[in-house]
Amino acid sequence: MREFVVEADGGSRGNPGPAGYGSVVIDAATGETLVERAEYIGIATNNVAEYRGLLAGLRAARELDPAAPVRVRMDSKLVVEQMSGRWKIKHPDMKPLATEAARIYPPGQVTYEWIPREHNKHADRLANEAMDAGKRGEQWDAGASMAALTAAAGTSRTAPADLAPSGPPGDATAGAAKAREALAKSREGGAPAPAPAEGAAMGTASAGGPGDSVPSAGGVGGTPASGTAAYTASAAEADAGTAIGTDAATATGTGAGTATGSGSTGTGSTGTGTGGTGTGGTGSGTRSTGTGIVTPATPSDADRRAARTLASPSPSPSPSPSPSVSPSASGQARPSVGWGAAPDLGAPATFVLLRHGETPLTPEKRFSGSGGSDPALSAVGREQAERVAAALARRGTVQHVVASPLARTRETAGAVAARLGLEVTVDDGLRETDFGAWEGLTFGEVRERYPQDLNAWLADPEAEPTGGGESFAATAVRIAATRDKLVAAYAGRTVLLVTHVTPIKTLVRLALGAPPESLFRMELSAASLSVVAYYADGNASVRLLNDTSHLRG
Repeated sequence: MREFVVEADGGSRGNPGPAGYGSVVIDAATGETLVERAEYIGIATNNVAEYRGLLAGLRAARELDPAAPVRVRMDSKLVVEQMSGRWKIKHPDMKPLATEAARIYPPGQVTYEWIPREHNKHADRLANEAMDAGKRGEQWDAGASMAALTAAAGTSRTAPADLAPSGPPGDATAGAAKAREALAKSREGGAPAPAPAEGAAMGTASAGGPGDSVPSAGGVGGTPASGTAAYTASAAEADAGTAIGTDAATATGTGAGTATGSGSTGTGSTGTGTGGTGTGGTGSGTRSTGTGIVTPATPSDADRRAARTLASPSPSPSPSPSPSVSPSASGQARPSVGWGAAPDLGAPATFVLLRHGETPLTPEKRFSGSGGSDPALSAVGREQAERVAAALARRGTVQHVVASPLARTRETAGAVAARLGLEVTVDDGLRETDFGAWEGLTFGEVRERYPQDLNAWLADPEAEPTGGGESFAATAVRIAATRDKLVAAYAGRTVLLVTHVTPIKTLVRLALGAPPESLFRMELSAASLSVVAYYADGNASVRLLNDTSHLRG
């Protein structure tokens, strides 16, 4: 029986803006391209264009053989998860498109798989050709298409299944997959791949961004809350708890690891042991992967041990990348992935994440999302905004300010922007989760009035607050789309995002590749700063979390 692979993509230059889609139908057995489809569709959003690409690909496959099983591969996490039935479809523009796509084939004949963008180059090129044609006032011409040729260097059809990450671009899983792919190429004698950002995270002092100049908070004080109690205060926009601020980078490694000195890519001492987590500070000193006894060793011994370690791929689906070793022209080993990778990815898009200052609801620990009374800052909150503005002005690294549309974030952003001499751009994607009927209530009041709904919400990221609020899963989709848009718009720049508890925690969670329940294990104080950097290869590096040092003294 024949089997088809459909690769589809869509894009919008403006979101919404001039949009187009591209689709490819491939013979699963031979890898041969059977059909290409592309079209300029006028003004639309990215997601609508992606769905239109899916529809075109499924229709083309059905025209070839309506009985053939189809594997759809797309870099849109939203479309893949919604069509797989794991995420709900709420947007009125996408519901009819998803319904139409589901009717093209009988249930069970189509499966969906997420792939990173670099593995979807053919469909991406087609979509861009369609948009370019639309800009010229023309229709896409299949005879003039160069998409297949320009995408020929991509890995979308040949990448091993175990290299495919399970999260969207910018997430830690994508970085881990890139590292495994680079190591595989190195073992096969191929050219070294660009270094993942996790490698850069191990030494962020030279990468730029305000997170680099902030001293470490020295770990976590006190006893962290556990279970649901750990999230209730932050979900309700509370600011109680212990700050967890660190500018140190953490690397996890197994077996021998090499240590590097500040300002040098040469190898130093070798840490032996069996895994564990090593934390290195910024600035000068040494950083080592793994924990255990540090003993002197010759470079050749260290290189051989590192090579043996890397020769056995980790069984974990998304391990932290380890440095691989390849010979240099002088015969000395040098890392091709990690600390000392030769390719320069350039400056990352650095997001300085600022939670707004206190409102009257904050000290009362009341749910305050995007569906409530939209409170302004309190007197305490305004003072916090001025203090963080002064701190950011001293650092002098912020180049743009983007804020959630809610009053408390716009007021906080305005105070900072005025001190920095910048304008504030408002982005609706940065708004807080809508807590439905829980808005304005304390956690205890919600527990008393809606116990079953609250229990479901705490147990399942798909569950919505009472009254049609927004689930954490839906929030994650929105935040991921906003992240991707802003990373593209501010590549190489440092941007202050003034937003709320759930958006900031979600950005950190996605960057770390952490599960949804990690939202319950992060404290985020009012007017606190966190930092995440996004690199050109799609990797992310968390540099700071919940820094409140500017509010003290």
